[in-house]
Amino acid sequence: MKTRLTILLIIMSLATYAAKPKPSDPKATPEAVKLYQKMLKLQEKGLMFGHQDAFAYGTSWYATEGRSDVKDVCGDHPAIIGWELGHLELGGKYSLDSVFFDNIRKGIQNAHKLGGINTISWHFRNVLTGGTAWDVTSKKTVASMLPVGEKHQLYLQYLDKLATFMLSLKTEKGTQIPILFRPFHEHTGSWFWWGKNMSTVDEYKALWRFTVNYLRNEKNIHHLLYGYSTDRFSSEEEYLERYPGDDLIDMVAFDLYDRGPEYSATLSNCAKLVSKIGAEKGKIAAVSEAGGPISKNAEWWTKTLLETLRPYKLSYVLVWRNAFNQPPHAAFGPYKGCPSEQDFVKFYNDPKTLFLKDIR
Repeated sequence: MKTRLTILLIIMSLATYAAKPKPSDPKATPEAVKLYQKMLKLQEKGLMFGHQDAFAYGTSWYATEGRSDVKDVCGDHPAIIGWELGHLELGGKYSLDSVFFDNIRKGIQNAHKLGGINTISWHFRNVLTGGTAWDVTSKKTVASMLPVGEKHQLYLQYLDKLATFMLSLKTEKGTQIPILFRPFHEHTGSWFWWGKNMSTVDEYKALWRFTVNYLRNEKNIHHLLYGYSTDRFSSEEEYLERYPGDDLIDMVAFDLYDRGPEYSATLSNCAKLVSKIGAEKGKIAAVSEAGGPISKNAEWWTKTLLETLRPYKLSYVLVWRNAFNQPPHAAFGPYKGCPSEQDFVKFYNDPKTLFLKDIR
């Protein structure tokens, strides 16, 4: 009787494990699996707040350990910390946003140790022309990077540098830190060399497929969750036009900045569609980049951002950086003295929003 009960408990345990959502990578590390499941679970609880380069600098400081502009305002750090690896491919010491890669690594390790979630974007240079990520002078860049393309070997060198950095992201015990990686974003627009008018649908999908498979199969990287994020879109068909496949993607998301009076309606429509797609596919759903006129609209956080997103099940919303070398009014996140500072405190105190203390 006891043996039969033990067997039944084992079967039930295995069934429960099998029923839990899994990342797209069959060889995902236990930590990546745990992060994926955690983000889906938290998505049911509320909306995590994220800030780009939050631990790297703020409007009036640079590389001060333990500080963030968000914490200066509300007493807590963001739940999601964004990082940028542009210029890593050049072999330099610091990113295109003037953050030393050693500091990015330390910041990622610190965020993870505190219980935060790290997400990485990569505005890498145009492989064909040598220009920036915003160099859209050629429509042949993506094609040139594919296995039969003239710049394929150079792209492999870029990926090897990326792989070396990703593999260096470890805890003190040597465990690889799970990362949400978001390359080739905002492709429904055409301001990056990988944008809509810069390549065909098949070329874009092929670039995604080659990149992920190379990192997984050739570089043995399995601690990454991959995010597919567009700019604005109007329909499910438009959103999924260049979707590379469920076997590659762990998060469906979009970027949308407040550029005018139509923002709330567009944000609502995109959020509605992405949350629907995420639910149908069993993927994380998020607003991967956002930002608005917080120096002019004193209630942007609560009246515009939060009230628009409140009805939807989204994992997080991340606002862009507070550049240390630009005027404070150019900041996308809250900071001491910001006209919308008190409104952000209301945003922070709302039960819908989740910060670092809420996810540890």
